[in-house]
Amino acid sequence: MAAYFEATNATPNLPPSWNRAPTEDGLVLRRHPETGARHLDVLRWGLVPRWSKDPGGGARMINARSESLAEKPAFREPFARRRCLVAADGFYEWRAEGRAKQPFAVAMADGTPMALAGL
Repeated sequence: MAAYFEATNATPNLPPSWNRAPTEDGLVLRRHPETGARHLDVLRWGLVPRWSKDPGGGARMINARSESLAEKPAFREPFARRRCLVAADGFYEWRAEGRAKQPFAVAMADGTPMALAGL
């Protein structure tokens, strides 16, 4: 991941996961605020707004809609100042088929990593 995303820091040793869930740690790529260098860091999935007194609330704020990102109070500041790329080699989409849900794996055809937008 470090080589692919041209990260300049030592890559954190994070075990692979087939199902990274909210409140779990994951690799993200972000720019160092002073040098601009690309860094791979381990961050927890979930947004805790700066005014929140309970960090456990981050599990409830895991997805933002692009069309309202800049207006929602919880997402406005992170969108303006703390964006990142979430490193992944794939993800699942779910489609309802009657009462059942069918998972579909989404990945790059050539097997290379992908980057998902993150705050």
